[in-house]
Amino acid sequence: MAIELSDELIELERAAWAEQQQNRLTVETAQAVQAAITAHAEATGQSRYEVERALKIAVRHPAEGDDS
Repeated sequence: MAIELSDELIELERAAWAEQQQNRLTVETAQAVQAAITAHAEATGQSRYEVERALKIAVRHPAEGDDS
């Protein structure tokens, strides 16, 4: 089963990843991403861990995500 990701979730992770790359990730940003991952997983009936994994691949390693 393919993991479905919302545009909002991808944008939140992109913002967090950009902050992390600049060494300025805030607790608030990290918490917002984690809360959104949890809410998305619950709303869609997907594993929270699989959602987070798919999200990180989609944002951080998009070429790898193309194969799935």
